[in-house]
Amino acid sequence: MNKLSFNLLVDGVPYMVKAEPFSFNDEQRYNVSFNGSETYIFAWDEETLRYAPVGDVASTVPVSLEQEIANRLYEVTPSKE
Repeated sequence: MNKLSFNLLVDGVPYMVKAEPFSFNDEQRYNVSFNGSETYIFAWDEETLRYAPVGDVASTVPVSLEQEIANRLYEVTPSKE
């Protein structure tokens, strides 16, 4: 899968999101940045059943933006079936 870029409008704020897929322990993850931000790693979260940022910096992503990015990543991730 190639690098992705998409525009989101969340709570009236425009975001230009860039996501690059990579494999880690046979799991699909994404390096994600938005509006020139630092890079966040999004991985599948079994508790919430969606992609979510991992690590200490995860709390700096606005929740509504995190959810929209997670939805978009879910849509483009190939199924393992």
